[in-house]
Amino acid sequence: MVDEVLALFGDKMSTFLDCNLGVGGHAKAILQNHPELALLIGIDKDQSALKLAKQNLGAFEAKVKYVHGDFNALDQHLKIVGIKEVDGVLFDLGVSSMQLDEEKRGFSFRFNSPLDMRMDQTDPVCAKDIINTWTEKELGELFKNGDVRNFQAIAKRIVQSRKKQPILTTFDLIHCLEGLLIKTRKHNSATLVFQALRLAVNKEVKHLQEALPKALSMLKKGGICVVISFHSIEDRIVKNFIRENSAKQIEGEKLIPKVCNLTKKPLTPKEETKINKRARSAKLRAFRKV
Repeated sequence: MVDEVLALFGDKMSTFLDCNLGVGGHAKAILQNHPELALLIGIDKDQSALKLAKQNLGAFEAKVKYVHGDFNALDQHLKIVGIKEVDGVLFDLGVSSMQLDEEKRGFSFRFNSPLDMRMDQTDPVCAKDIINTWTEKELGELFKNGDVRNFQAIAKRIVQSRKKQPILTTFDLIHCLEGLLIKTRKHNSATLVFQALRLAVNKEVKHLQEALPKALSMLKKGGICVVISFHSIEDRIVKNFIRENSAKQIEGEKLIPKVCNLTKKPLTPKEETKINKRARSAKLRAFRKV
């Protein structure tokens, strides 16, 4: 959704924070369209992505600061860089095409690979640990929150299967759930199962909840924050955050909102889905700091 992002960041900017740098796609577009930009800080927890981003953004080397870490600590990252506030913040949540296509990472059930799913390979917990140690109740809650329809049956099957032998690979998990996975034209419950696991492994929901207030506090007045999400849980968190902070709040003797909602309804990709089918579930919401 590069065009939509560029349209929202139309004003001149001095400093910009990309909380999910990836391989630098959005960052490159921002830098190209804002020659006045003095500094772009790019955060990513995936070292492989940061390495590729440095190659892709080589022409802008003097303007980019790379940070390996979680975006929920964005305030600390900016403090270390020496930045007190920024003009724009971008969150591009979820897993990248690069990560999905990398066989050994375990993000996709297209490949028989270890159940890993860690964006940061230094994190201690991987998908294998969750599948083989969480209780049936915990797994059921995980898949329920991930919009998996028959979440109880799936959790029960996993617990039964792992008693016979550990579930170690992506194919082990798929074979374990044979007969329970539902596939329609719009949905594949295997995708939802893997997505729910990935969200849990990387604490993506928790980190988003922690990051949004920090992003708001680090924005200059008039600054804009854009969030692209790919899951209903994440979109709901962003929607509620904007709604709550758009409400008038007491400041001194006045009642004023903290933010102005720039997207009454979420923006969705149009032309991009013809090229990239993975973008079809994307929803973009944005706000401006008052």
